[in-house]
Amino acid sequence: MLFRNDTAIAFRDAYPVAPGHTLVIPVRHVPSFFEATSEERASMLDLLEAAKKQLQSEFNPAGYNIGINDGAAAGQTVGHLHIHLIPRYQGDHPDPRGGIRWVIPEKADYWTGRS
Repeated sequence: MLFRNDTAIAFRDAYPVAPGHTLVIPVRHVPSFFEATSEERASMLDLLEAAKKQLQSEFNPAGYNIGINDGAAAGQTVGHLHIHLIPRYQGDHPDPRGGIRWVIPEKADYWTGRS
């Protein structure tokens, strides 16, 4: 565990996409972001900020992807709300443009007009 407050916890992902990949979850079991209380969401965002500062100090990434898979159709495989904070590094992907849009690859590269 990296950080904890009254309603949320931050820790490293067991299957990291990149060095420092961090998860932020509510303490209370809640499957969806939309079922979390305003207090839980605010607490999670507070820890997201704390985790970002720690990652910046430890790993100095060039950017971040921040994401939530909400529901099976969105790729959620763990039935507990969690926010992914994924550090990104220069050169970790040949063309990172589009970021999270790549969840549906044929719609991702809008800048070329092919999607």
